[in-house]
Amino acid sequence: MLKQLNGRELRLKRNHARLLEHQHKPRDLDLRTWLLLGGRGSGKTFAGSVWIDIMARELPGITLALVGPALHDVREVMVEGASGIKALAEPGDRPRWEAGRRRLVWKNQSAAYAFSAEDPDSLRGPQFHAAWADEFCAWRRPEMVLSNLRFGLRLGASPLLAVTTTPRPIPALRRLMAEAGTVTERAATALNAQNLSPGFLAHLNDVYGGTRLAAQELEGVVVEGEGALFRIADLKRARGARPAELDRIVVAVDPPATATGDACGIVVVGRKGRQAFVLADRTVQGRSPQSWGGAVSAAAHEFGAHEVVAESNQGGDMVRSVLAISACPCRIEMVHASRSKAARAEPVALLYEQGRVVHCDAFPALEEEMLALGSEGGPSPDRADALVWAITRLMLGPQSAGPRLRGL
Repeated sequence: MLKQLNGRELRLKRNHARLLEHQHKPRDLDLRTWLLLGGRGSGKTFAGSVWIDIMARELPGITLALVGPALHDVREVMVEGASGIKALAEPGDRPRWEAGRRRLVWKNQSAAYAFSAEDPDSLRGPQFHAAWADEFCAWRRPEMVLSNLRFGLRLGASPLLAVTTTPRPIPALRRLMAEAGTVTERAATALNAQNLSPGFLAHLNDVYGGTRLAAQELEGVVVEGEGALFRIADLKRARGARPAELDRIVVAVDPPATATGDACGIVVVGRKGRQAFVLADRTVQGRSPQSWGGAVSAAAHEFGAHEVVAESNQGGDMVRSVLAISACPCRIEMVHASRSKAARAEPVALLYEQGRVVHCDAFPALEEEMLALGSEGGPSPDRADALVWAITRLMLGPQSAGPRLRGL
């Protein structure tokens, strides 16, 4: 079959085949912004380049935007770098760079225009079918640039924005992650190890392993911001194995505020002696009450839970009814939050500092929400809130005013 394809089709298939799982554009139907958070060398630029090149070749005459921290970065990294757009094609089939007009032009008249994040007003006026924004967290005025760029995404049936960046704990990134239509993918540097120098990762892990810097620059994790309650060092130290037996297991639920669209936080935690063990994050997004109720019951069945703890602030009796209809196999305990999420999380954060909570698996989405608690901006911490309820129930005892350290 490959012999029947022309050179262009062979190259497109080859580049597609080189994409790792995290480098493929998400297929979500409501996708508006593809946000790829990755460590250094995780293949973010290659993913963006392949996406732009395939789109430009398959849709003749479209207009695209390339936005980097500076014009130099657009040309040297996004266009002509080792993983840039021009590097994807054979020498005779590469799009040409027109320096005077700051654009990359394909043979079918598709064009990608270069813009600097240092000049947000340069994005006023032009219009595009799609855009690729690189190293968003390195921009000095990210929200101003992003808003101007979005006002120009008005061509075609479904304009799409791709944002690739190594994360930093800035409010602009947290707000972008929280937006409707944003799908966030994460990529650790280790996922692209086959394309990196031998020994690179081992050396950096020896020097920076377990630090906040390693979590951000190698794992692509949004680490704690100013005022955050949980620390990356405590979460790293919390990794461990599940014991053979547990004294008690609860499934905690942070119900969604609306029937569809919001996430339903579902976290499973067990206790053995004076330690809590986080077993699973079963959070679901955009589900009907019947569906998320079923997910809670399934988790309770799977882990043999003794109790389901559900917050009553969003729905109250409706939440209990949903869980009962879903054939919840254990006792349902409704809890009411009379203090803020951050205030309720403080004593739980102290347990992490004391080394009394163990994460029995990798929970990147949950841990990102934990690291954002107490700092400005960011998505609703549905997972983190469910975790707080579960650990409070098991380790601190129920109380109407929220958890306080008691009976330790």
